[in-house]
Amino acid sequence: MWSMIKREVRNYCKNPLYWIGIVIIFVMIFQCVSPYLHTHYLAERETIENDYPETFRNGDIYEGYVPTADAERREIWEEQIREILRTDLERNAVEADAIIAETQKMDIKTACNYLENYNFLSAYYYYVNTAYRKGTPEEINAYIAAKLKEKPFSYYFSKKFADFAGLHMGFFAALLLSVLYLQDTRKNTYELLHTKPVSAGSYLLGKTGGGFVVCLIALAVLNLGYWLLCLVMTKEQGFTVRLTDFLIATCLYILPNMLMIVCIYSLISLLFKSPLPAVPLLLLYITYSNMGAYRKDGVYGYYGKPLAIMVRFPGTFFDTTPPPMVLLNQVFLILASVVILLLAILLWKKRRVS
Repeated sequence: MWSMIKREVRNYCKNPLYWIGIVIIFVMIFQCVSPYLHTHYLAERETIENDYPETFRNGDIYEGYVPTADAERREIWEEQIREILRTDLERNAVEADAIIAETQKMDIKTACNYLENYNFLSAYYYYVNTAYRKGTPEEINAYIAAKLKEKPFSYYFSKKFADFAGLHMGFFAALLLSVLYLQDTRKNTYELLHTKPVSAGSYLLGKTGGGFVVCLIALAVLNLGYWLLCLVMTKEQGFTVRLTDFLIATCLYILPNMLMIVCIYSLISLLFKSPLPAVPLLLLYITYSNMGAYRKDGVYGYYGKPLAIMVRFPGTFFDTTPPPMVLLNQVFLILASVVILLLAILLWKKRRVS
């Protein structure tokens, strides 16, 4: 088994396309996470200039946004509703004020439902869009300091890294591992393998382990590269950057996904005597895992799906949180991978030539 793992790793590492692929992924991830690396304390009289709206549901700190306090958020929302009632819904000032006065007696959900009586169907959307507002330099610096007092910079950045690294590694692994069983499933080779004294467990654990280690090497390069990149780009700010944050995020949110992908290749390759049918299947699987959904309140986002092989961390930099039940889902992925591998072993034994 170990010799087989070493052989697979050696074959991949000798292929320049493997390393070119890692470089491409590194660049693609950088395009997604580079804005977060520009997070910094504002110097005296420094401002963040942009033509973005004053409030936005996903306004981020590097764009100059800070969370809106609850009381202020309600006030901003009421002013927006009042203006729309007067302009778009053609209510006069007295009527608009009366409607707003009535909603002030209600919580936000009840108020939004109440406004539907006046054909205002998107009131809750406007409330969601007030989650963040443009802050002053003092507010931005205070917000950064407060968040970095709770957790180091690398804790937040590693979640965004895991988000985009997991996304790109999913597609990379789906293509990379398509050749893992390609040679072995050719007719003459496949029949010859079944006459060899190698056990089904040793063979499949060796192939699966080899594919998993290849993904592990790619992730190790990405982890080390982005840890160093974080150190360099945040050095002047004095932010704390820990390699362990990257490693923990990778182990929790990416490695189980890679294991699932390689185990699916093992089963499909033996089932169809070719790994190629697994490619479109995995692309569909990744699409399913990467699709967002609507919550009960109508807000669209990534909330996780059963047995998804993609963990997304939407939202702003300092408020990034894993989807609900994600750790339990990752455990289920590992268990499902074991079951799939056992099925592949049984299939190999069934087709073995005596």
